Amino acid sequence: MNSGGGLYKVVAIIGGGVSGAGAAYHLAQALAPGQADITVFEPREELGRGLAYDTTDAAHRINVPAARMSLFPDRPEDFLDWIAATDGVADDPRAVRSDGSLFPKRSLFGAYVAARVQPLVDEGRIIHRRASVTGVEKTSDKWVISDSAGAETRADYLVIATTHPAPSAPRGLQAALAGHPRYVADPTAAGALDAIRPDDRVLIVGNGLTAADIVASLSLAGHHGEIVSASRRGLRSRGHAAVAQEPFGDSTAQPAKTASQLLKSIRRAIDEAGRAGISWHAVIDEVRGHGRQIWQGLALAERQRIVRHLRPFWDVHRFRIAPQVEEALDQAIREGRLSVLAASVRDAERDGEEIGVTLRLRNGSTLAKTFDAVVVTTGPAHGGILQSQLWLSELAEAGWLELDPTGLGIACNDRCEAIGRAGDAEPSLLIGGPLARGTFGELMGLPQVTEHSVFVAAELQRKLLQAD
Repeated sequence: MNSGGGLYKVVAIIGGGVSGAGAAYHLAQALAPGQADITVFEPREELGRGLAYDTTDAAHRINVPAARMSLFPDRPEDFLDWIAATDGVADDPRAVRSDGSLFPKRSLFGAYVAARVQPLVDEGRIIHRRASVTGVEKTSDKWVISDSAGAETRADYLVIATTHPAPSAPRGLQAALAGHPRYVADPTAAGALDAIRPDDRVLIVGNGLTAADIVASLSLAGHHGEIVSASRRGLRSRGHAAVAQEPFGDSTAQPAKTASQLLKSIRRAIDEAGRAGISWHAVIDEVRGHGRQIWQGLALAERQRIVRHLRPFWDVHRFRIAPQVEEALDQAIREGRLSVLAASVRDAERDGEEIGVTLRLRNGSTLAKTFDAVVVTTGPAHGGILQSQLWLSELAEAGWLELDPTGLGIACNDRCEAIGRAGDAEPSLLIGGPLARGTFGELMGLPQVTEHSVFVAAELQRKLLQAD
């Protein structure tokens, strides 16, 4: 591995999911061979899968139609073309919907990104360092990255493109249930649901995309016990429109300056769409497409209001579940196996392997129930990102990193440069992917993730050219 000497520069990217691998790919394509070393730290066997697309669960589907999933914003059908060329859904007849759209298994998109990136790894234009980062330090002119294989890499530019942190369990739940064989604090871990038996009574804490995936996974595995899915507002993830629609509305004609104005404009557009026979999906798609422009046009206080009051409503409409997953939820509800409650966990206790939980319902009353398993799907614990890995904590203690004031990730400016404790941006330290969501607004789903990876690559290319 190159140590960072010589006339060329070294770019190190921590995280080899779609965000990190995408930035590496687009940067490598933009540079002449040998112009810079690009090293991606990713312990998985292949680049491009990351946490989201490394799953082997057959119930996990992409949540966006394949026609809108691509590593290339200017080639939106590249994933579809790759599926056709590789006969990628030959063994997955359920991937093809009645309208011809494709919702294949999530792992297939990971395989696609890996297939696009791997040739550049084989050519040496991207270095895949199969190791976890254990430490990062800043010298006078380099970032020094230590890894789990005992190696040390010296880089001129460092990009943090790791995934969001694991869910945070409600207060008291972790203490009461730690060590229980069917307490699942992190459902994204491999085999997390394996201990849940077919007739177990299951409490899912949360009602978002991951909760929907849990129901679909359990159903596919033959689970037939009672499932209660509870969140404070009881908002269940929505599915896609019955037929494809073009985005509707113009959210940028009179840009909203407050959270209230934005909400009113969206509601007004949905009413107009309804009168035209168009569903709300098209309005949300139009707003999402201008998400960065809308978000960055709002003052910090208004962004914080959106996070506090509107984000749960946005998330369940923006992040839609695949039709196959929606069918699994609908069937479970029809059969009386699934209840969706607006409730929060007040307390929990163990009695052997039974779990007694008291739920506080939204109307103020309480409900006591007994479960055999509890699964936490409360969404990423954004507030704990800087404590989620030792090297991140050390960078924060050294003053290089701060939480974004919206609570959605790590602070950075509109060029992705990290903003440290002193309030200054560090040009050689960039934040990529979902961790930059507080600055860029919409960075949790495709195609915005791939658009952002192109943006990060362009920023790096600009810096490298200026350095020359």
